[in-house]
Amino acid sequence: MASPATVSLSLFFLSVGLVLSASDQSNITATAGDDVTLPCHDPNHPLIVVQWNRADLGSAFVLRYRDRRFDEENQHPSFKNRVDLQDRQMKDGNVSLVLKNVTTNDNGTYECRVQRKGSSERIKISVISLHVLLPGDEDGTKEDGGNMNESVGLIVGLLVFFTLIIVAGVLIYKYLRQKHVPDEMDKPEDPVNL
Repeated sequence: MASPATVSLSLFFLSVGLVLSASDQSNITATAGDDVTLPCHDPNHPLIVVQWNRADLGSAFVLRYRDRRFDEENQHPSFKNRVDLQDRQMKDGNVSLVLKNVTTNDNGTYECRVQRKGSSERIKISVISLHVLLPGDEDGTKEDGGNMNESVGLIVGLLVFFTLIIVAGVLIYKYLRQKHVPDEMDKPEDPVNL
């Protein structure tokens, strides 16, 4: 069994890893009706395919650009005639997505993937969470004045923190209990009274 210090250190690095992996994702907030640019850059060009996906769309995609034209074959219907690349020439690897006239139906997590010349692999370049607010709710606040994004982040952070504390406590308790429970072999035999 690992020592309490090892367990605590492991839990610390696990929690740091969770925080760092969550920070790789960008968050963008927009108001319904706006045009929004979701940034994505890959300076390692030439690029032959750019594909933007949203996980909840299944096999349909938001935008696919290959052979210098848009591929609309499996494009999700809600994005037809509403998406474009910020720079179709992809100068300096700019493959940012322009999403026109956003609605709350556009809420979700978007992934930008590229395929470089000479490769068959589509590499994930960026992940962006888009949150579209209704007009009049432009500052992202709730009716009580609190910020929704901060409230959710605080709640999730506290849940992760307390879960780690409880797990660490249970592991330390088990370790100490196991260390202090004597084996049956170590107990002195009871004298026999005649």
